[in-house]
Amino acid sequence: MDFRSSDPLRTHIHRRAFLGRSTTGIGSLALASLLDPSLLRGGELSRAPAPSPSRQRERWTGVVHPLHFAPKVKRIIYLYMAGGPSHLETFDFKPDLARMHGRPMPESFTRGMPIAQLQGQKLVCFAPQHAFGRYGSSGQEISTIFPHVATIADQICIIRSMVTEAINHDPAHTYMNTGTTISGRPAMGSWLTYGLGSESEDLPGFVVLTSTGRFGQAQPISTRQWHSGFLPSRFQGVRFYSQGDPVLYLGRPKGTTVDRQRDVVDAVQQLNELEQERVEDPEIATRVAAYETAFRMQASVPELIDLSREPRHVLDLYGTEGADGSFAANCLLARRLAERGVRFIQLYHRDWDHHSLIKEHVAGTAREVDQGAAALVKDLKQRGMLEETLVVWGGEFGRTPMAQGNGRDHHIKGFSIWLAGGGIKGGITYGATDEFGYSAVQDVVHVNDLHATILALFGIDHRRLVYRFQGRDFRLTDVAGQVVKPILS
Repeated sequence: MDFRSSDPLRTHIHRRAFLGRSTTGIGSLALASLLDPSLLRGGELSRAPAPSPSRQRERWTGVVHPLHFAPKVKRIIYLYMAGGPSHLETFDFKPDLARMHGRPMPESFTRGMPIAQLQGQKLVCFAPQHAFGRYGSSGQEISTIFPHVATIADQICIIRSMVTEAINHDPAHTYMNTGTTISGRPAMGSWLTYGLGSESEDLPGFVVLTSTGRFGQAQPISTRQWHSGFLPSRFQGVRFYSQGDPVLYLGRPKGTTVDRQRDVVDAVQQLNELEQERVEDPEIATRVAAYETAFRMQASVPELIDLSREPRHVLDLYGTEGADGSFAANCLLARRLAERGVRFIQLYHRDWDHHSLIKEHVAGTAREVDQGAAALVKDLKQRGMLEETLVVWGGEFGRTPMAQGNGRDHHIKGFSIWLAGGGIKGGITYGATDEFGYSAVQDVVHVNDLHATILALFGIDHRRLVYRFQGRDFRLTDVAGQVVKPILS
């Protein structure tokens, strides 16, 4: 058979479109049920409508209409501490562990439990390496290596009872970001922008910034940690660089005027829309939106990263001159992104993997993030933005109460994070680990529970934000997750 035939069905239609258009009868009904299961069964699930070519250039406003309940926040800034901060040196002081320093770890705690690099080795108790104090009118117990975070003790909720499923870094990052250890699923930021869209006309709805320091091992972070997975790629995170060009290839070619570039973009968009009418491929819709966003970003991004207009007292608050690649500079940039309507802003600091020299290194890494994190919360509050912003601080897991030389191994049975902002009770500590900090034993919060709670703050029922892929309804929380109501205001 000659596939070079002039038959337009063979030369101008893709197999996917042919199969979709030629399906009739029961096949059409089956296809309709895949696209919108609510046609055939009860329950209201939030899904994307089929995109209309005439609406391709409009800003995406999400699929959750109306919201499932009243939202508490509009945006999230996730301060992601990659490498696994030790809860025992940061937010969960254990005096009993200090008294047991150098003695064998009781086997009753560790028998049958997953252990990373210490598997099969002698397990010895390792005391907390830094003192703790009580801060704020709430008396929150915080390590002395966080003098700036201590000043916002009454604004933060410390969760000491986090648990996760993956004991090695890459799958643990994947679990914390996507709710599963299976690579290729959408990141939380992708789910949120899919569900709610973005308030920004000129910037992506999901932006990622990274930084590293001089202590510990800098964690490699794969770009799939902010990928859209099986969601259309328009919802994936966009990495901004805090030094040099913030977005690669964003600059206009030399000799090209705005009007000439607009003509080119319009011509390409028209061709894309003609192809979209034929094949109905969501990736073409993504391409159309990407061209439009990129064109607008050429004007908006230079102004975004120009920190020269920030007053001196703001730069001093964060402890940065700006655009130096530091975590503090990224925190200031995160506030500016939030002001411009970006929905999900994620800051990775890749310096928390302390298998050795934990006393020196955890203090050093804390200094790298302490002032910026506290300044962000204070700055948002001063601007009246904190009540509409959720700030999350935490890593992919914690560290063992047992020594790994003079460091600590990976640990998943109990660790700490903190939250601040809209809908969160400030000045409280929620949950607890046992006397050695080994297992969460009170008010345990699983990663799926954290995700369910975050979605709830945005007005989304985590059970109803779903996407059908390969014959199954997927969601961020998979088949689990409970909203942690006691921490909500």
